[in-house]
Amino acid sequence: MKGQITDIEGIRVGHCTDLQAVTGCTVLLCDEGAVGGVDIRGSASGTRELDPLYPLHLVERIHGLLLAGGSAFGLDAAGGVMEYLEERGVGFDVGVTRVPIIPAAILFDLRVGDFRVRPDRTMGYRACQAATSEVIEEGSVGAGTGATVGKLMGIECAMKGGVGTSSLELANGVAVGALVVVNAFGDVIEPETGQILAGPRDGPKGTNLLDTAAQMRAGVRPWGYSRESTTLVAVATNAMLSRVEATKLAQQAQLGLARTIRPVHTTLDGDAIFVLATGHTEGDLNALGVVAAEAVAQAVVRAIKLATPLGGIPSFADISSMKS
Repeated sequence: MKGQITDIEGIRVGHCTDLQAVTGCTVLLCDEGAVGGVDIRGSASGTRELDPLYPLHLVERIHGLLLAGGSAFGLDAAGGVMEYLEERGVGFDVGVTRVPIIPAAILFDLRVGDFRVRPDRTMGYRACQAATSEVIEEGSVGAGTGATVGKLMGIECAMKGGVGTSSLELANGVAVGALVVVNAFGDVIEPETGQILAGPRDGPKGTNLLDTAAQMRAGVRPWGYSRESTTLVAVATNAMLSRVEATKLAQQAQLGLARTIRPVHTTLDGDAIFVLATGHTEGDLNALGVVAAEAVAQAVVRAIKLATPLGGIPSFADISSMKS
């Protein structure tokens, strides 16, 4: 196994990255379809085409997932994903064509880079063209290009977020992979040590990290416009799940965010976890939940440690080198 979400058979991942505008999108494609589920805990989510993830909907399988920057503007990129898959005969058969079912979710990155440039149909299509089942790039790419974390003191004191991925396997061969786009309001924590890896700095040029939760307990309120946060997660498994079970797995996977982001699921975040189940192998749902939470936690940490500075926002590596 590569230790990435692409270890899950049937899953391909592609990024489209605009380093000048500091935005982008990431697609997960499952041409054979997947049973989906979703759990949204943040209060500032932006989404599209979630209905097929709910148990009573007619359509039983989805064909991909779009994660994008650009705030609500970025939802347009889903049209490019649909175009790409329709050209290849992938989607829900309606007789005259096949309609690709592509749930989508966005994060806010308009205050980093050029806010006039957002992921669109062309970027969604290009992300599909780049999709692979091999090793994918992590860090400040795709939907994580403009991602930031630690925004209590405003974007000027924030740090770079990004994309991270991981995978784990149970003894019976059932595997779970996670891909996380970390754009959180709160701090990112190393779960084993409690160390703050990324959070608000003590000034626009500062290198000392503040503890967001402690600052909030002391009465500090969010500085400036802070409604610009969201952590988006895709969890994939080769287990066979119903939509109810996929939704439950998404709920269980939220523990991975709770272990690594503090505070999490705030009114300023649009945190959402999607599940894609591609397999035909039965797995114990509770065991899958344990593994999914760990995979998500690992992916969050990787996203921060592999991020690179963009838009004047320093990364974990930058701050670490300045302190050493």
